[in-house]
Amino acid sequence: MQHFDLIIIGTGSGNSVITSDFDDWNIAIVERDVFGGTCLNRGCIPSKMFIYPASIVENARTADRLGVSITSDGLRWPELVERVFDRIDPIAAGGEDYRKSLDNVTVFNADARITGHKQVQVGDETITADTIVLAAGARPRVPPIEGLADTPFHTSASIMRIAEPPPRLAIIGGGFIACELAHVFDAAGSDVTIINRSDRLLRSHDREVSDRFTEVYAERFNLEMGHAPTRVTHADGVFTIEREGADAIVAEELLVATGRIPNGEQLGVSNTGVTLDEAGYVIVDEHLRTGVDGIWALGDISNPMQLKHTANAEMRAVAHNIHHPDDLQTVNYSGTPAAVFSHPQVGTVGQTEEQLIAEGRPYIAHTQPYAATAYGWAMEDDHGFCKVIADPETRLLLGAHIIGHEASLLVQQLVLGMRFDLTVDDMARGPLYIHPALSEVVEQALLEL
Repeated sequence: MQHFDLIIIGTGSGNSVITSDFDDWNIAIVERDVFGGTCLNRGCIPSKMFIYPASIVENARTADRLGVSITSDGLRWPELVERVFDRIDPIAAGGEDYRKSLDNVTVFNADARITGHKQVQVGDETITADTIVLAAGARPRVPPIEGLADTPFHTSASIMRIAEPPPRLAIIGGGFIACELAHVFDAAGSDVTIINRSDRLLRSHDREVSDRFTEVYAERFNLEMGHAPTRVTHADGVFTIEREGADAIVAEELLVATGRIPNGEQLGVSNTGVTLDEAGYVIVDEHLRTGVDGIWALGDISNPMQLKHTANAEMRAVAHNIHHPDDLQTVNYSGTPAAVFSHPQVGTVGQTEEQLIAEGRPYIAHTQPYAATAYGWAMEDDHGFCKVIADPETRLLLGAHIIGHEASLLVQQLVLGMRFDLTVDDMARGPLYIHPALSEVVEQALLEL
């Protein structure tokens, strides 16, 4: 049984815990897949490398209303797949090679299973450590639909590496993963059907954004809403998705995109006394400590936001806190933004109007359309808007929700305002907004408050 000073389970953000402070520590890294975690290999980065060209295709398709004639044959799929993964795969391999080259680091390419107090089984071996960082992330959730497990369905972990886009693609789910990948495969030439048990897409977002997004997507995709799948079969290269109270859907490929679940239970963290909440997330305090001394957790295994930028912030805090028990850091989650890189984009920060209503908290809100700006006129935009929500007494921003062109960029200035406690008046009248940039939609929305 090998003993280490530190065991890190997972090589997404967990890989970066090893700062120069650990140069004299004997460290074990456990990774059952490729280095870099979900973001690098199966999530944020490859998906955006597909989404950007897909958005170019969609812009070409809709350019006629601007007096522009563009012909597009869509994505050259094999070429695109090769370009994306020829760039990403060497990064993952290089990260692993680098860690293996360090004298004080041992890499275990195996599943990890916690079997006792600070004991981790890796393959046929058990290792121990005084300090353990749980950074094993999350995995695609597979719903308990009859027959589904017996079919060759895809998740976000596999769909981007298929050899050719299918003639017909069915997607079960209506969250950001489903919507982003629907955008990609539509641009690649697939006839895409989105099957969602809810009556709207992006249901967790502000209702006004969710409604508008669903309206826009209904013009482009086959939306089969409000009927939950009950059974899935696969025969002769075709999936059949049966639904409660509705006709079955058939397609050559099926993508299951119904969310992600943390890997804490799969890892067996309870065997060392680490506790999970009802949703399966490792419970940590404000300093990222679990209930077991010397065991820390970060990223998707413990944070339901499941965002790379929060995981990176948590990684920095954990790396510091392990070495500075008398100067523990916390992560400031105020103003944590998120984005959906679909077409249209969505950028969001803070609370939704529905959350504030549920809390009984007073608020004021205004929704400003892109079409009210000069740049919106230039775009002939008919769906984008910026919604801002503020406290009527303090005048502090409570939430901002943007849908439309470059929403992920436009929301960032509002993130800064929330993070540094600027009033909506300060944000509206303090800086000069470039005219006639699209950012004027943010200025106008704030002024209306």
